Amino acid sequence: HLQLVESGGSSVQSGGSLTLSCAASGDTYSNYCMGWFRQAPGKEREGLAAIDIDGDTSYAHSVLGRFTISRDNAQNTLYLQMNSLKPEDTAMYYCAADSSRFFQGFYGGTWSAWGQGTQVTVSS
Repeated sequence: HLQLVESGGSSVQSGGSLTLSCAASGDTYSNYCMGWFRQAPGKEREGLAAIDIDGDTSYAHSVLGRFTISRDNAQNTLYLQMNSLKPEDTAMYYCAADSSRFFQGFYGGTWSAWGQGTQVTVSS
């Protein structure tokens, strides 16, 4: 069973950048499709980006062109580079793992492992 721990969340001003990290342990990380999600207070959880075992990526429209997902299988780490941050990006950010290996959708996949989250706050 994969365990995930996010880090890198912070408070930044609008237009700034952040890189989130997600350290994985407990199973063969390279066998999982990985994703980033976020949830703001009072809102539903939103899928943002995913990367499958071949390195193919998928993005939500809301972050396309601003966020970049990547993975380092040697370091068992997932990243989310976030640029041009906006106040509406304020949320708790979570990484997740899907044992399906290939992206099945943010809501159609089997996201079986989740981290505890890291807070991102963007001020105007």
